[in-house]
Amino acid sequence: MNNWSHPKRESISDSEDSTGKKLKVTSSVTENAEKVESSKTCASQEINSSIGKNDNGRFDSEVTSNQESGERILAKGIPSSNLGAASQCVSKVFPIEASAAEDKGSRHSMEDAWVVLPDASMECPGTLRCAHFAIYDGHGGRLAADYAQKHLHANVLSAGLPRELMDVRASKKAILEGFQKTDERLLRESAAGGWQDGATAVCLWVLGQMVLVANIGDAKAVLARSSRADGPHDAPLKAIVITREHKAIFPNERARIQKAGGSVGANGRLQGRLEVSRAFGDRQFKKVGVTATPDIHSFELTGREKFIILGCDGLWGVFGPSDAVDFIHRHLQDGLPAAAVARRLVREAVRERRCKDNCTVIVIVFKDK
Repeated sequence: MNNWSHPKRESISDSEDSTGKKLKVTSSVTENAEKVESSKTCASQEINSSIGKNDNGRFDSEVTSNQESGERILAKGIPSSNLGAASQCVSKVFPIEASAAEDKGSRHSMEDAWVVLPDASMECPGTLRCAHFAIYDGHGGRLAADYAQKHLHANVLSAGLPRELMDVRASKKAILEGFQKTDERLLRESAAGGWQDGATAVCLWVLGQMVLVANIGDAKAVLARSSRADGPHDAPLKAIVITREHKAIFPNERARIQKAGGSVGANGRLQGRLEVSRAFGDRQFKKVGVTATPDIHSFELTGREKFIILGCDGLWGVFGPSDAVDFIHRHLQDGLPAAAVARRLVREAVRERRCKDNCTVIVIVFKDK
């Protein structure tokens, strides 16, 4: 069995998948412009649905939104939730089409996990549309990524994510508390299970017309915005990086690490081993400066915002932000759905541009009303 060094952490892998077999997945969702949501009491619940892997360890291929019955349907055709209610509130919003695709590249195993939830209200329905998308990029294994995938959004909801009236401050507070709670509980499970995996994250919520993006580590979110809402469809789009990377070599992060008693080696890694300075898990590095405190950014949808790309560092290692926006825009102009565009972006990154790392992408397209 060959030993290998992970790009985020040096010499920490104990076991690997020796099959050398690539895993690919695409999940597409389309949300209509008018959603009917029920009004119930909010309760915390784990995300145990189809996003990422099913119970058999295989990847579900599609999640769709049944507009007539109000049910979310998995690829297997099994209703995962029922949104019908006696009290109804209709909210007109920009429709969303979103899709995820992944490839393990030349790695022995896939350590990324992702979430695509067009209706992320779970047990907390309200007048605000709530959609959630996330990528968790694991290192040293995928246990931390899998844990965050299952629990983060539920923890954010239970922390008080607004469901009736939009409140940006309350939303950011809930996201911050959700990240902290997820990391605290993940660390307890990590200690009990004797594992030390870590995971970076880029997470996005759409609440009504407000978009909130939170990240830790080096996964990125890039927004494609036009100069005017009513401009021509083929007008060039500006690529805007929404997130800020957290690496031990950056001055602000280095100072925080040193204040916590850690050090940054000549190779730019924390304690000479970990490249990122913020992540879920990484239990052995928490006392020397690694934190799961995210940067959180928000903006309102105005019609100028055309799509957002969420990507792990594997994608951004071979694609620049403007390059990726141009690639996706060109294929959307050709009439391709988000699912096909996401697959093509990953294929281009891995096969043509020789991405060696795991490569996971979510493309979120905002449709005209």
